[in-house]
Amino acid sequence: MMEWGLRGPALPRRRAFGMRVGAIALFLASWALVAGVVEALGLVNPIFLPGPWLVIGKVVELALNGQLWAHVGATLQRVALGFSSGAVLALAVGLPAGHFRSVRRAVEPVVELLRPIPPLAMLPLFIVWIGIGEESKVGFITYATFFPMFLTTVHAVRRIDPLLVRAAQSLGARPRQLFFRVLLPAALPEILTGMRLGLALSFFVIVISEFIGAEHGLGYLINDGRNFFLVPQMLGAAVVLGLLGYAGNALVRLLERRALRWQHPA
Repeated sequence: MMEWGLRGPALPRRRAFGMRVGAIALFLASWALVAGVVEALGLVNPIFLPGPWLVIGKVVELALNGQLWAHVGATLQRVALGFSSGAVLALAVGLPAGHFRSVRRAVEPVVELLRPIPPLAMLPLFIVWIGIGEESKVGFITYATFFPMFLTTVHAVRRIDPLLVRAAQSLGARPRQLFFRVLLPAALPEILTGMRLGLALSFFVIVISEFIGAEHGLGYLINDGRNFFLVPQMLGAAVVLGLLGYAGNALVRLLERRALRWQHPA
């Protein structure tokens, strides 16, 4: 969940929950109104702009017959593997690159060369190199999510106060202690922000990769709906994908609050 604007005083939980429910209800009502007006005026074939209740009904139907859970499970498995691989790789390269200038100078040209290339342009190459199976999909997510997490990790480590590092070294901190007791805790807030960006990107690219050579997954479900003009199925799969992304972001936010309690002591 993105944070919009400047921080203000925290709202009571009930009021915040009520505002979120109200926003969702307003969105659904607006959607139903637009779909109804368009259908009544004959501007668009109602097949192409179904109301929200048709979409929700389709999601419920897919959930009850078990199809939805197979597609959700396939997508989540690919996202989990690709995102976690990208995060581990970003930390493994980003932490030393942020701390050691020599490492940063070595990896920077490669990163700056590959980073501007849209991930979607690399998907055909992943299919050619790895094949059309699961490995190419997971590898594609790993590649796409690596760069935002790597850059935020490098930036986070470079922002650490050098006096903090020197103080730890003067107290006899060994490299392992310096890493786990100083560098990682100090850089963790920005690293977790990068992980939220990477997770959001992983849900974006998985849909594209599931359009090609997949038999399960929410991207496959959307593409299957496109082939047969099943717009409620397409929109329903997109809504479920959005809910999964929202839940994943909330999970990282929860981890962030737990890991950074020391920043906001009670």
